[in-house]
Amino acid sequence: MIGWDMSAALALGDALGVPPLAMAELLPAVEAVMVAKLNEQMERHNG
Repeated sequence: MIGWDMSAALALGDALGVPPLAMAELLPAVEAVMVAKLNEQMERHNG
């Protein structure tokens, strides 16, 4: 996995009432951790 669909993530945040500036600030950090963890998990299962 290389990343998220940021348009979809921003739309989800908007639907949940999260301010766009907060989403823009938080999404890159959250995405980086989630992608790293998902890749680790996929490596363990495909080992």
